[in-house]
This record gives sequence, C-alpha cells and structure tokens, in this order.
Amino acid sequence: MTESLSIQQARKLVLHSQKLPPAKQSGAALDATYVALEHLGYIQIDTISVIQRAHHHTLWNRNPRYKLEHLDQLVADKRVFEYWSHAAAYLPMRDYRFSLPRKLALAQGEQKHWYKRDEKLMQLVMKRIEAEGPLMAKDFEGEKGKTKLGEWKSKPAKQALDLLFMQGDLMISSRLNFHKVYDLTERVLPAGTNTTEPTKEEYARFLITQYLTANGIGQASEIAYLLKNTKPLVTATLDEMEASGELLKIVVGKNRVNDVYYASPTSLELLGKPLARSKLKILSPFDNLLIQRKRIKALFDFDYLIECYVPAAKRKYGYFSLPILWEGKLIARMDCKVNKTKSILDIHHLAFEPNIKNEDAFYDALDKELVGFLKFQGCGEYQIHKTS
Repeated sequence: MTESLSIQQARKLVLHSQKLPPAKQSGAALDATYVALEHLGYIQIDTISVIQRAHHHTLWNRNPRYKLEHLDQLVADKRVFEYWSHAAAYLPMRDYRFSLPRKLALAQGEQKHWYKRDEKLMQLVMKRIEAEGPLMAKDFEGEKGKTKLGEWKSKPAKQALDLLFMQGDLMISSRLNFHKVYDLTERVLPAGTNTTEPTKEEYARFLITQYLTANGIGQASEIAYLLKNTKPLVTATLDEMEASGELLKIVVGKNRVNDVYYASPTSLELLGKPLARSKLKILSPFDNLLIQRKRIKALFDFDYLIECYVPAAKRKYGYFSLPILWEGKLIARMDCKVNKTKSILDIHHLAFEPNIKNEDAFYDALDKELVGFLKFQGCGEYQIHKTS
C-alpha cells in the first residue's frame, strides 16, 4: 500500500520521530537521557570542542535537563556502550548483539580495517590488559630509559587497541579526560547480555525498524548509510516487509522515484500530534537529524556543509556553523565559539535562509532558546558579530 504525504507532513513526521523540539518530560533526568539515546539508536561522538561536544549537544536538545556526566554514568551503569554506527558512537546496551556482524566480519578478514594488522602486538596488548586491568593508549608508550613490551611508540599500540576494539575483543570501559580506557569485553559486558550473532534477516529488520522509529520515513540508501555490504539486504527486506503489510510505501511531494520512502503504519499517527513550531532549537552539525546531508536537502531544502574541514578562505558561513530549527524548518545557521576566558558565546556569523519571513519573531525565539543554551555552554552572555 502506498501513502502520499506533502513535504510539510513529511517534515512533521521526521521531527516528531527525532523528538525535536522535545516534549515535556517526567522522571529522573538520567533516565530521560537514556530514553532519548535508546530511541535514536545512537549518538555520534565527536572531538571538536569550540562549543560543548556533539554527543552532549545532541542529547541536550532532546533532554533539557541533560548533564555532562550522564553519558559517563550510563557507561558505568552498563546501559550504554561505545562502538561504531556510521561513525564512533554511544549505543544502547540492549542492541549489543547487532554490533556483532561488523565485529565478526573484521575478525574473520571479511572486512578490512583502516589499520594494518600486527597480530603479535595485538596478542601482547590483550595479555597486558588481561593481567593489569583497564588501560589507555598512553599506558603503552615507551618511556625514556624504559621499555614496555619492547620499545613501542604510541601509534602502533593505539592501532592495535583500535583493531581489538573494532573486532570485539576489547570494549571501552570508561573515558578519562576524554581518553579511551580499554578492557576485555567479557569484563565490560553486563551479565545476561545476548551475544548471539543475529541472522542476516534479523540484522536487516533491526536496521530498518531502528531507523524508521528514529526518523519516521526512510529509503534503503539512508538505512544502510555507511554500513558496508548491507544495502542489497536492506532493500530486499524492505520489499518483504512492505508486501506483508508491516511497512507502507510513502510518496513525498511530487510522484517521483526519488521521493518514495518507507514508514511504519503506526508512525503516521504522529501526524495528528501538534508540533511545537514556535520553539527554536540550535542543532549540532552531527545531530542525528542532520547527519545525512543528501536526505536533509531533499526533505528540508537545506544545503548544509560543515566548514571546519574547508580552508578558511573558502568558508561561506564559518568554521562550525550550527543549523537552527524553527517553525518546522531549518531556517538559519549560526557559527559560534565559546570564549572560555570571558564566558561569552561569540556568534561570529548568523546567516538566514532565503525562506525566513518574520525576523522579529525569529529573534524572540532565539533569545528564549539562548537562555538555556548559554547555561549549557557555561556562558553568561552572547555577542553577535555578523548577520547575513
């Protein structure tokens, strides 16, 4: 069965599914953070820190009571673990077994890692962690006048640790000043964790169900985004689920092949729920809503590029511009940086999209959101240096 949605309906469905803007919450703040992460399926980890890092920022946007220590606490409580989604991420422990296909493919040589394998070094790393307990990469660095498992430099040891982590022999038990602390997987996994490898059908159904729950509508290429060798399996499983009535085909806007998506029938009920359009949200460049740039261009007509990887002379908006959601649209972008010495948020460039209609109402909404955003950033005030 095929349903038809306008572009406005599709955006509403996507935003509700992404929990943006967030609804009022009850219960403990830590539990609200876990519920948000579990619903989204992953939170991407990023090291850029001109403002609060992306993993904190993304969760704060779903849980206004979010605290920076929440992720560390959830890892310590073994409710969350670090691994790979399309990139390095925090994942709910309930989904651990669905990390196994990638791990086993790497361990068995069916998929190549970006580092060259040094089996002898990997064995030595494993033995040392087994004997000494959790260790960081710097614990394997050679000291002047001393040796540790031979005269190692940090780079080979870090590569061995990453290989062992990616193939599932090690897990990250905690972080210390954002440095990874590695331990044996069997010492990190909570008792009773399901460690059976999912079948191909189970894996495909998991990817599809998780993606559609968090995103409302999706295509095979989006569901299999950066997951090597999964698109044919996802495509076939989508067809099977649509034929059995588990999923609907959704045509968005004009009836073109590229506008055909899939959705769960129950998710369409979200269209009857009001969207808090007047509430503005300042998003991370690595927010789950935005991470697939082609999708966000097709659905929100927002052509976004993070320019921190672009030479300074070629930047149009700034080093780290943050997309702004308002009135159900991606309406502006804000390049900013925290001045930690003065506790000021410097907004170097606030750039509006052409479709903005009421700048006064926008500034009112921005002022309201900046009250909480400044507090989250550890700032007392902000300064706008340029608008366009």
